[in-house]
Amino acid sequence: MYIEKYWGNYIGGTDDSLTLLEYLADKQKAEIPLSEIFEDTGLKKLNGDFCTSPDLGYTDAEGETYDFYYAIDLIVDLAALMLECSVTGSVSLGELLDDENGETVRITFTEEEKHSMDKALAHFVKAPLAYDLHEMVSDEEMQEMAQDCENLRQELGMG
Repeated sequence: MYIEKYWGNYIGGTDDSLTLLEYLADKQKAEIPLSEIFEDTGLKKLNGDFCTSPDLGYTDAEGETYDFYYAIDLIVDLAALMLECSVTGSVSLGELLDDENGETVRITFTEEEKHSMDKALAHFVKAPLAYDLHEMVSDEEMQEMAQDCENLRQELGMG
């Protein structure tokens, strides 16, 4: 998978990453619009300000509620998943979750949504220490994550 060059450390290596993949698998859909993900997880309510992360989460098909801790983790992971969909057409949740029976999903997005993601990533790249994730991650690691995000932006054709 193309995404493996980013997935696993700062991108895709968090508790939020696992929760996001489980959310996508729980949807049991071959195609999921980015707008639906934003609506379901609470990202839409943040109106493009992902520095803080109030009330993010989703409720699965069985009524269980799961929390996301950091909005920027979700944004970065979604950008990586968008890149995978752009390059290969879909994301193998099975490979990312180490589940042989895992689903494959395609995240769809409009040019406007792609532009909004670009703005979010660009802000993070410029000011990574302004994000609540910084309470858990050192300055150096935040800067490294910001560099990974800039590389991701470039590959998505955003930068």
